[in-house]
Amino acid sequence: MPAATALRRLLPKPPLWMRPPPWVAMYHSITDIADDPYRVTVSPVRFARQLHWLGDRGLRGVSVRELLTATAEGRAKGLVGLTFDDGYADFLDSALPLLRRHGFTATVYVLPGRLGGENGWDTEGPRKPLLTEDGILRIAESGMEIGSHGLTHVPLTEVDDTALAAETRRSRELLEEMTGTPVEGFCYPYGKVDPRAIRAVRKAGYRYACAIDPGAHTGTYALPRVHVGEDDTSWRLTAKRVLHPLRRRHPADLIPAPYGPAVVGAP
Repeated sequence: MPAATALRRLLPKPPLWMRPPPWVAMYHSITDIADDPYRVTVSPVRFARQLHWLGDRGLRGVSVRELLTATAEGRAKGLVGLTFDDGYADFLDSALPLLRRHGFTATVYVLPGRLGGENGWDTEGPRKPLLTEDGILRIAESGMEIGSHGLTHVPLTEVDDTALAAETRRSRELLEEMTGTPVEGFCYPYGKVDPRAIRAVRKAGYRYACAIDPGAHTGTYALPRVHVGEDDTSWRLTAKRVLHPLRRRHPADLIPAPYGPAVVGAP
């Protein structure tokens, strides 16, 4: 046994609050690439290779809900969170069949205020159709987690209190009415988060929320994620996975140990 390995086994494990958050990959649209100025598109061929990369290393893609539950119970080894922002309609035909082929699950963050619409917030990018209610139901029935990406895709750090409540609480209510199941996860549009937005998400009854690089706000309600794009070949994915615990470590509420039943109206 190598000396370094033996030493690690002798040393006590760091407390939960000092461990880095779990690895969560952030995707958006899975379709053929043409014009993509915002780097939100991964081709189905590249996506298939990225899923193979996970499987070849004994890793399994899961929804954030499953990942956090496993982390809280100490059985998250080998699990990687897979998330898809914006609720693009191409998830149904391009991403879902590949995920099911590998036995993976994922979380899809959708916009109930833009059902069947398009990504009008990407002013310079190509128009992409968004999921309809029927599409969201089909995804939920396939075993994927449905989460909220807000109501209309606006930065929560820039809206007034009325809009903030609608983007958080109302979006959750609409999705729960639609799916008939609890909606536990939220994803901040543009990854923008501050204490006020976090309080609103908690008050709305979510059990967790995803950001991108939340820095000092990192925690159960601002989980960091790793952007995965078309350029992410095997060696780039390896580098991102190795660097994740170093780049995302912060001496605060780092991992979802408190993950549990939400309390609507919590401070």
